[in-house]
Amino acid sequence: MTVDRQDALRELDRLHSAAIWRYVVHLTGDAASAEDVVQETLLRAWRTPRILDEDPTAVRAWMFTVARHLVVDEARSARRRHETPVDAVPDSTRDDATEGLFDSMLVGDALACLSDEHRAVIIRAYYGGRSTAELGAELQIPEGTVKSRLHYGLRALRLALQERGVTR
Repeated sequence: MTVDRQDALRELDRLHSAAIWRYVVHLTGDAASAEDVVQETLLRAWRTPRILDEDPTAVRAWMFTVARHLVVDEARSARRRHETPVDAVPDSTRDDATEGLFDSMLVGDALACLSDEHRAVIIRAYYGGRSTAELGAELQIPEGTVKSRLHYGLRALRLALQERGVTR
């Protein structure tokens, strides 16, 4: 950039930047974006040689028009329409419960394929949190039978889940 162009740009900045900034703050209410608009307006003046060749006091209307167009373009942009400003960034993301719902449906379907004895022991042990001794007393069967039903019931459950495409 030649010295004449640098001087012309400095003169535009000195004469018009504060007024354009106030104008953009009035339009948007955002001082930070007003700074960006002023910079972009000056950049466009620098990229337009005919503007720098004119008298700096005569290009004020052109600069206000450019600033207004930048504000309107930003307001219409897809980025602006799809973003919602928030006061604070959330600490963590919220997990989607869909996968857990499908897993529980899959396990429920597989449990339905088990015999009543195996299903009763597995549900009470894993969902009820009962020990084998508690299960034996509750179901009125020996503790060894509870262990046996848990073992064979889990094998049948694993097979039923594998048949449904679960490989874990």
